[in-house]
Amino acid sequence: MNNGGYTANVPQQNMGGAGYSANVPPQVMSGAPISPTGKVMPAPQFEQSYIENILRLNLGKPATFYMTYENNSQWNAKIFSGVIEAAGRDHIIISERQTGRRIILLMVNLDYVVFDEPLTYQYPGVIGNPSQGGR
Repeated sequence: MNNGGYTANVPQQNMGGAGYSANVPPQVMSGAPISPTGKVMPAPQFEQSYIENILRLNLGKPATFYMTYENNSQWNAKIFSGVIEAAGRDHIIISERQTGRRIILLMVNLDYVVFDEPLTYQYPGVIGNPSQGGR
């Protein structure tokens, strides 16, 4: 078989007794860089900056949560205030100071969060706190 003078450096695999050779690219994780020689390089591992991670860094702090509920005839938007108890990928648990009630809020309804004190926040992949630019 004429392959245009190209010879692949692929080990022979035994496929039922017959020799089998193919141009098989290396298996690569999506987004992993490959060197010019074809070696798969490990991708840097940075935690991404998700809302739940920011909320987890600020457990125990009071905050105000602005929520929107589509197609709700009683209330379309609602504001919740409380201390952050926990945060997951799809939910936030707060406790109301006045009543002690625990409320589970769904992330899908979250518009934004307001804190009345400085946040604890570490941007992924950055060592130390980024400069505040004179603020």
